[in-house]
Amino acid sequence: MKLSRVTLAVLGIALVLGATACGGSSSGLPAGAVAVVNGTEIPRADLDALIARARKGYAAQKQSFPKEGTQEFQSAQALYLNFLVQKAEFEQQAKDLHVTVTGKDVDKSLASFLKTRYPGKKKAQFQLDLKAQGLTLDAFRDTLRVSVLSQKIFDVVTKDVKVDPQEVLAYYEQNSSSYGSAESRDVRHILIAAKDKNGQVDFAKSKAEADRIRSQVTSSNFAALAKKYSADTGSKDSGGKLTDTKGNFVPEFEVVAFKLKTGEISQPVKSTYGYHIIQALAPVKPANRTPFEQVRASIRATLLQSKRNQAMTQWVQDLTTRYKSKVKYAPGFAPPAVPTTDTTTTTQ
Repeated sequence: MKLSRVTLAVLGIALVLGATACGGSSSGLPAGAVAVVNGTEIPRADLDALIARARKGYAAQKQSFPKEGTQEFQSAQALYLNFLVQKAEFEQQAKDLHVTVTGKDVDKSLASFLKTRYPGKKKAQFQLDLKAQGLTLDAFRDTLRVSVLSQKIFDVVTKDVKVDPQEVLAYYEQNSSSYGSAESRDVRHILIAAKDKNGQVDFAKSKAEADRIRSQVTSSNFAALAKKYSADTGSKDSGGKLTDTKGNFVPEFEVVAFKLKTGEISQPVKSTYGYHIIQALAPVKPANRTPFEQVRASIRATLLQSKRNQAMTQWVQDLTTRYKSKVKYAPGFAPPAVPTTDTTTTTQ
């Protein structure tokens, strides 16, 4: 598997890419800097290097990178600059949160990456992919360092997030359909749907034809008549057989399908599709529900991750607000103001 383009989203980093404009003025910057984040300079060379890697990444995927001077290029440039700005913000905040990233942390992240993306003895391919993307191993390790930093910040910011037992139970009750199945029954049917000149169902003609076929149908010839006459292309080839899970079919059909005795054949039943001749093939299978205790842990994990992501999103939005007056851009590099959106995610 080849390396993905060098973006934070691909590496599962908890940064907001292009989600918020960071504000700030565009004057008084040191030579060669495209932005200054609360005293931390972002050199033009760093931005150019990211864009150069992106070009190679696009080329490796046989895609064209936006041409300079186009709106698409400006948007891409703003995206990569926003990454560098938020990287600087995260690194500054890491000090206040007492978060550090060691070489061993990066080694562990790299080993995990290689095990997942390059299983077995495929390190040679990894080196080729790095080269194709215009990356050195040190540069890739630095990208992983940012990923590890972001994950550690995420862990600190969200460490006090809890899920109450009542929330877990409420989720289970509100999503009960996801933890079991409704009543169901194996049936078969013949759909008669004669059409008028406009291609619409001619109910009078369909009823007459359904009555004619119903007078002939028996358990022994039902399948043959379904194959010959049924307008339901999804079931006719199997003799009209299907499983009706309650709630999946039109009400008129289901009322009859679940009331029939096993083996009984109905009179023609009208629905929006035409007329159905239905036979119950087996008893009704009762609804079942996975016990709460069997899914409690998974529901709690889902809710906890969701709440942690929400907490991290809010933290990033607050961080952006706090840094609004602390970020300054060189002329032509300030991002346009865009609405805030919840795009913060992380991986566990």
